[in-house]
Amino acid sequence: MSEVKNNGLAYRIRTGELEDAKAVLDVQDSVISEGEYFITVSEEFNKTLDQQREWIRRLLENERETIIVAEINGEVVGWIGFQAENRKRMSHKGSFGMMIRNNFRGMGIGKQLIKALLDWAEANPFIEKVSLGVFSTNHRAISLYKSMGFIEEGRKIKEFKMSQSEYVDDIIMFKMV
Repeated sequence: MSEVKNNGLAYRIRTGELEDAKAVLDVQDSVISEGEYFITVSEEFNKTLDQQREWIRRLLENERETIIVAEINGEVVGWIGFQAENRKRMSHKGSFGMMIRNNFRGMGIGKQLIKALLDWAEANPFIEKVSLGVFSTNHRAISLYKSMGFIEEGRKIKEFKMSQSEYVDDIIMFKMV
């Protein structure tokens, strides 16, 4: 899709492939193990390589869905996956999830992944609305989404229970394409 240079760092943004399954799984495992901004906690994460391959295959075979990866020197360091709704009255929209390895954050990779996704969505005649959910405590991600034109659509109060007495809201954001 594109080669990007940012502050001396060169990386490639491209459509994911089945061969990326292990690398995508490794990024997912790494990010989930941080335990901060995802619903799934480490002890719940048990996706197999075959399951990851099947998920990627389904995304690539559905014209309303995609996966886009960021790689540096041939290593996948982040990805964004877009999943669409299948029901007729909801088929104009979908939502994405994004994960970037900790030591590659703050380098513009997330912004480039979202840009590539939005470019893909704009070129896709089926997609009109791109949505996401984000922990209300993930200020860095919220700032990125707002800078790219996403608007807060709603909030699920105390949606996630982080500990016995700590809750986090789920902020729902969207952008029309």
